[in-house]
Amino acid sequence: MADEAKAKGNAAFSAGDFEQAAAHFTDAIALAPGNHVLYSNRSAALASIHRYADALADAHKTVDLKPDWAKGYSRLGAAHLGLGDAASAVAAYEKGLAIDPANEALKGGLADAKKAAAAAAAPPRRAPSGSGADAIGQMFQGPELWSKIAADPAARAYLDQPDFMHMLREVQRNPSSLNMYLSDPRMMQVLSLMLNIKIQTGPPQDADLPQTSSPPPPQQEQPEARAREVEPEPQPEPMEVSDEDKERKERKAAALKAKEAGNASYKKKDFETAIQHYTKALELDDEDISYLTNRAAVYIEMGKYDECIKDCDKAVERGRELRADFKMVARALTRKGTALAKLAKNSKDYDIAIETFQKALTEHRNPDTLKRLNEAEKAKKDLEQQEYYDPKLADEEREKGNEMFKQQKYPEAIKHYNEALRRNPKDVKVYSNRAACYTKLGAMPEGLKDAEKCIELDPTFSKGYTRKGAVQFFMKEHDKAMETYQAGLKHDPNNQELLDGIRRCVEQINKANRGDISQEDLQEKQSKAMQDPEIQGILTDPIMRQVLMDFQENPSAAQHHLKDPGVAQKIQKLISAGIVQTR
Repeated sequence: MADEAKAKGNAAFSAGDFEQAAAHFTDAIALAPGNHVLYSNRSAALASIHRYADALADAHKTVDLKPDWAKGYSRLGAAHLGLGDAASAVAAYEKGLAIDPANEALKGGLADAKKAAAAAAAPPRRAPSGSGADAIGQMFQGPELWSKIAADPAARAYLDQPDFMHMLREVQRNPSSLNMYLSDPRMMQVLSLMLNIKIQTGPPQDADLPQTSSPPPPQQEQPEARAREVEPEPQPEPMEVSDEDKERKERKAAALKAKEAGNASYKKKDFETAIQHYTKALELDDEDISYLTNRAAVYIEMGKYDECIKDCDKAVERGRELRADFKMVARALTRKGTALAKLAKNSKDYDIAIETFQKALTEHRNPDTLKRLNEAEKAKKDLEQQEYYDPKLADEEREKGNEMFKQQKYPEAIKHYNEALRRNPKDVKVYSNRAACYTKLGAMPEGLKDAEKCIELDPTFSKGYTRKGAVQFFMKEHDKAMETYQAGLKHDPNNQELLDGIRRCVEQINKANRGDISQEDLQEKQSKAMQDPEIQGILTDPIMRQVLMDFQENPSAAQHHLKDPGVAQKIQKLISAGIVQTR
């Protein structure tokens, strides 16, 4: 658990979330208070957010726990340097280099510390003559400044405030600048610590004095000043890897290589070799269920469906234990369902395959899984239909339906026709007879659908055309009915029912053209026509719109348009639909 918290801290540090990193390292320390690396890492995180006093305490703890670890002195030096105690930082880095002379981080830290020490030792700039701020400001040059601030509960919080740290460093570089910051109560508090006296930082409660203005904002630090300031950003110490962890990582790496080799063999269709590689990967690492799902895929290709199902079951069970990605669990279930569907071709039991695909979809709605589910459901339906198929019983049911039709018991007839179609779904006679029942009952859309099914199953079946034409005629779609009858005559030119149908359609169309129908019937006919996509297409065609306009305004031009067979045919459709009327 400590390692887990430590890993979270390292991740947060790498992401730049130093507050969160420090919190995770604190959790880890609570679980493993004797681990020096944890204090080192928390020191780095705290230093990164300029909490140098706390970083210094952690660095001391690191060195106390493991005095012979050079990295601890690097943390110690960084914290001292952050607090402005360059001399102590130099001493810390030198101790670390005595343990590890080749450590580049310590060498770089020592160089920075020496530069800071040299800058602090340089003669300070003098304030104008007569000013006492320079002498007082000298007190801010010593290393005891930071220890006194860190030791005072009220002043310690100031170390986390960037503007305050800027003021302190400016006073250290230029003692005479203290005058600029004395109006800040925080600076007065620090000054009282340095002088070991209590300074009144505000007016007495009974004093009749005006309120002081808010302290001026700190001046922007100049580039050259920032260049002199040293703020190291130490990286956290990586987790110490035990021999056991090292071996575990090596085994995982070897397992991944075996998986890659298995994938290459699978692509080459060398399935036996692929099985060997995936098996080796499983032996090396049982915490990655992809090795099981990959081997299961190979078993499917080899037709070893039982072995595939075993691997998929193991993958699901192990995936639950490891809290694996739900997509991986769904993949295992999909491959199991695929194997079960293959077996169902012989066992005739598609239910378990369908159930497995449905479980996979609850884990992850993958399009491939959905496709396989639909295929399994269709296969089950086809199988059931095949098992129910019995042409002899279908004929018996059709005859029963015919008897009910003769007795004008149309709903009962439809029930028998339905059963006949379940027994033999390709019997065109049953579709034709059921279409006639629907027509009698006024269910025109259903009748039209059955008539079209007749023609689809057998384009030469004349009865299908007469049924369809009759439905269209009753729907007052006389032009469409005539087209249907004409299509039927191509297969059976002497069919009297088709010829009679055409005659009736011509009569109705001529009647409409002469205006011999009621206004109500005309409006109904026009309303239906306007819902016809073909009629809509004609009316929205720019050329046809011009033709119709010429019919009204320029009859001679209209006659010229009629010489075009395509235009003439469209005009005839509009006339038949009642949209265009002739006088």
